[in-house]
Amino acid sequence: MSTSNPNTLETVDSATAEQLREKRKKTIQNSLAKRHRKEKTFRFFGFSAVIAGLFFVVLLFGSILAKGLPAFWQSSMNLPIYFDPKIVEVGPKPVLAEDENPAQYEERFIEWQTEVGMVDWDALIINAMIKQDPQLEAQRDDLSYIYTSSEAYRIRDMVMNDPSLVGKTVDVKVLADANVDVWLAGNIDRSLPDEQQQLSPEIRQIADELKAKGVIENSFNTNIFTSPDSRSSPATSGLAGAFMGSLFMMLIVIFISIPIGVASAIYLEEFAPKNWITDIVEVNINNLAAVPSIVFGLLGAAIFIGWMHLPLSAPLVGGLVLSLMTLPTVIITTRASLKAVPPSIRQAALGLGASRLQTVFHHVLPLALPGILTGAIIGVAQALGETAPLLLIGMSAFVASVPASPFDQSTALPVQIFLWQGNELRNFFEGRTAAAIIVLLAMMISLNSLAIWLRKKFEVRW
Repeated sequence: MSTSNPNTLETVDSATAEQLREKRKKTIQNSLAKRHRKEKTFRFFGFSAVIAGLFFVVLLFGSILAKGLPAFWQSSMNLPIYFDPKIVEVGPKPVLAEDENPAQYEERFIEWQTEVGMVDWDALIINAMIKQDPQLEAQRDDLSYIYTSSEAYRIRDMVMNDPSLVGKTVDVKVLADANVDVWLAGNIDRSLPDEQQQLSPEIRQIADELKAKGVIENSFNTNIFTSPDSRSSPATSGLAGAFMGSLFMMLIVIFISIPIGVASAIYLEEFAPKNWITDIVEVNINNLAAVPSIVFGLLGAAIFIGWMHLPLSAPLVGGLVLSLMTLPTVIITTRASLKAVPPSIRQAALGLGASRLQTVFHHVLPLALPGILTGAIIGVAQALGETAPLLLIGMSAFVASVPASPFDQSTALPVQIFLWQGNELRNFFEGRTAAAIIVLLAMMISLNSLAIWLRKKFEVRW
């Protein structure tokens, strides 16, 4: 009968345990290495996604800025215009006499306006151009194509407002025609044959010569901010009408959507009983937040225009439609802000004897205010960029005036961008479209920055 050596068995058990430990250690190391590889892979893809997103954002903004910034400068001429009395042969502006009734004065004033309208105002601008370059006298008939047609009417209005200008010389900034501006900016291929060019060879030659001599120069385009849209004179087209239309709509959204939305959220979150009715209301609010904006346009066209007969293409209707669209967003964000306030705040206030109303308005609401303001401003910024609902209520109509009230016909910045993008004078309005996008983005970034600032200012940590 053989006997095993205890030392040998102990040595075998020790070797086996060491192998198991090494195997377990290797398994753990492999598992850790695998998890670390997965973590590194996830970080790589996450970082790559962030870089890709930033790349496309930079690409988008870069392309918009590259196209839009040059549109803030436009070809123009600073001309010393002499209001020659031999050309401006008009009498003094009528004044209401003591023995004259308003109807007689109105008749004399209309006759004076007709007399002013018969003046050859283009001759004043052409004479000023020839004074800058006397060699242009031989091409007098072509000079009217160099500047935009509305400048003659602007000169006329200057005299109508101040008849004392007759006989004086005044420096006036005259805008170049849109086609001339496009030609000088290099947005047209100069190698194209004459039949494919928008300007005749004579006009192109005159424009190049005036540019070379410094008569035509690039200057900051204030018309894009101060003038409404124009079809007869594209060079003077601006965003003033669309900007005021958007401003009126945003004011309506702020004064309608935000108070109603915040009040509704406070009631639903703090006071409404939890039953099937409030459940239905909550479900419908969440569903409305996901409804496409064009549906709200159809609703606004049917109710506000078809049934209530409110004025078509008015900021009032646009503001009401955008208020309906923004309302669910304001309610949801406000409720989320109220839910974020710890229940202990409510319990402490109620425990100290405060009423339910005092608890909400004195303690909960101030703590939720940063989130409420952020959600409200982001909702307004979203409404500012909406286009589809405004198209359905007629705000895509051409309006050549600046609205004085929410009841006047108007358009909006997103719709103006849509209209300019489809303009037949694409070479000119492509830059204007990008410039309008820059203005719209600046407004939206300003609103979002305001939301961030208000959140930081009123933020309270507990």
